[in-house]
Amino acid sequence: MNLQAFSVDESLTAVIADHIRDILSDVGEDSQRPGLVRTPERVGEAMQYLLKGYHEDPEQILRSALFEEDYRQMVVVKDINFFSLCEHHMLPFFGKAHVAYIPNGCITGLSKIARVVDVYARRLQVQERMTTQIKECIQSTLHPLGVMVVIEAEHLCMQMRGVEKQHAITTTSDFTGAFTRQETREEFLRLINH
Repeated sequence: MNLQAFSVDESLTAVIADHIRDILSDVGEDSQRPGLVRTPERVGEAMQYLLKGYHEDPEQILRSALFEEDYRQMVVVKDINFFSLCEHHMLPFFGKAHVAYIPNGCITGLSKIARVVDVYARRLQVQERMTTQIKECIQSTLHPLGVMVVIEAEHLCMQMRGVEKQHAITTTSDFTGAFTRQETREEFLRLINH
C-alpha cells in the first residue's frame, strides 16, 4: 500500500457497517435516526484508516531511503506524535515516540523513522509491544550499532473508564547494542528532555 495515498475498501466498509448497526441496536440506539444514518459507514472507513498499518511494510519504508554514510554518532528523532488503538478495549492511546540509533555504515531518511512509528501505531496495539517492534524493525533493517525507543502516552482506556485517571502518562523504553551502556542511554535521555 502506498504511504501517500489511502483507499477505502468499499466491501469491507459495508461489512463493518453492518456490525456497527448491530452494536448500535444492542446498546439501545436507533441507527436510522438522522444523526446516525451514515455513522456505520463512517466507522467502517475510519477503522480501515486507523488500522492501515497491517498493510504497510515498515522495513521497506526504511529501505526506501538508505544512504551509505560514515557517521557513527547518535541520530535522534524525538517528539514523534502518534495515535493508536488499545487492543484490549479498542480505545485510543496517543503520545510521543522518541527514537535514536547509532549508524553503522548507513543511514535512513529521517521521515522514515516517523513513518515506522506510524505503521506500528496504526494497528491494534499495546504500548509495550509497539516500543519493541519499532526498535526491532530499525535494528534488523539498518543493522546499526544500537537503537533506543522511548514512548510516552496517555491511554483513554484508563481515562474514560476503569480507574479514570486523567493525567496518567505511561512511559516505555527498549534498547539494543550501544544503548546497553548507561552513559549512552543517559545521553539519549538528556537529548530528548532538552
